[in-house]
Amino acid sequence: MSEITPSQTVGPFFAYGLTPKGRCDWDPNGSYSWKETVGSDLVTPDATGQKIRIEGQIFDGDGKAINDAMIEIWQADAQGRYAHARDNRALPNTQFKGFGRSATDKAGVYAFDTIKPGAVPGPDGKTQAPHIVVCIFSRGMLRQVYTRLYFADEAGNAADPILALVPADRRATLMAHKVAGDGIPLYRFDVRVQGDNETVFFDI
Repeated sequence: MSEITPSQTVGPFFAYGLTPKGRCDWDPNGSYSWKETVGSDLVTPDATGQKIRIEGQIFDGDGKAINDAMIEIWQADAQGRYAHARDNRALPNTQFKGFGRSATDKAGVYAFDTIKPGAVPGPDGKTQAPHIVVCIFSRGMLRQVYTRLYFADEAGNAADPILALVPADRRATLMAHKVAGDGIPLYRFDVRVQGDNETVFFDI
């Protein structure tokens, strides 16, 4: 009797979505120029609000850094508005799309330059604290996983309806902490996909 072979992942092959970072435009002189379409710098010339930088590492279940993961983020602008058809409020900063992508380096480090998001409407009319949706693609995963990045210095976290669904002893895994205040604020947010102190992930 034959047995079913275990499922396995292939890859990861994230480089095709990250390098070259852009769209190819053919030059009549026979050269190519690349214009970035999706990258780790979300800040646009018309974006208003507090510029911030987010850095962190992705760790596997053994606590080792994952050097070939891809992280995507999705967020509202500083006024809590999304660049999405379902959000029909006016968007004065129309170039800010709130979507970015970063690969991890050899040390498992990723980074984003963006605008700190504002509070957004939540279920039952309750306001959600400023947060960023984080999606992680990595080897060993049949599907990507989703989590949220909240800012530890936000007073609104206490009343956030989604954060309230997370057991109190696990909420710390969703908090980004400010580690530098001079110039552009730097927030640290590490993700542990398994093991001790595993990051809380959400069903989407």
